Amino acid sequence: MKQNYFTKFLFCIIVIVGCAGRTDVIVLDDRLAAVEGQLARQKTQIEKFSQTSENKEQNIRGQTANLRIEIESMREQIGVINGRLEEIEYRVKQEKDASGLTELDRIKDDTRVMNSRITSIEQYLDMGGAAKPSAVKPAPAKVPAARVPLSSLSEQALYDQAKQAFDAGELEKARQGFQEFTKRFPDSQNADNAQFWIGEIYYREKWYEKAIVEYQKVVEDYPKGNKIRSAMLKQGYSFLNIGDKANARLILKDLISKYPNTTEAQLATQKLSQIK
Repeated sequence: MKQNYFTKFLFCIIVIVGCAGRTDVIVLDDRLAAVEGQLARQKTQIEKFSQTSENKEQNIRGQTANLRIEIESMREQIGVINGRLEEIEYRVKQEKDASGLTELDRIKDDTRVMNSRITSIEQYLDMGGAAKPSAVKPAPAKVPAARVPLSSLSEQALYDQAKQAFDAGELEKARQGFQEFTKRFPDSQNADNAQFWIGEIYYREKWYEKAIVEYQKVVEDYPKGNKIRSAMLKQGYSFLNIGDKANARLILKDLISKYPNTTEAQLATQKLSQIK
């Protein structure tokens, strides 16, 4: 009897802390996307204008300082998330819950991806040494590796390769892989995930109109998949990013109505409260 009570208590901890972790991850991903957009605009400024003007240089330095503060803040938040994961793992090392561990794996995967994205931004900002925001370092030449045709890869190998490319920020390679996957394996258990990642690629590229279309495919083609709530949430965000508040409200309200008491519904409620 005591063992049964402990198992139920442990499961509650996993659900509560897991949901909190998922909320943090989604919010952090949104903040990181905003930083990446700001960084892209700064790169455009640097390429467009001459750096001989002192005022322009000071302006760029000020923007870079703000980016650094935001990056450090996100690094701290990722540390908090990782601390929560370690706490959960310690508590479940004797009692394992399949759904809880699956959620932990998803959060871990997302935090690894965001760490990679933050590292890329830090490398651009030269945060390891004296910053020189007015100068853009040329990217090192890459030696092309021998590529295996996508059509020859197995189901799992194709998905893994596309996901690894996505995690590494190789968005075009990831897009091709996921598109090939959904074409060849439409009934796979990972098909809805692959379609969602296609939408995420366009979202990261700030091509929000295309992201909306790809997220909609998740909703329509995989209504029972595990990515439908995230797809609806990011679709609502995408509408907001193009200034379409009416459709954003419709999507977010629909998400709350269909999937109440979920992390995505909570985030949708917060976002709705910010729409004026």
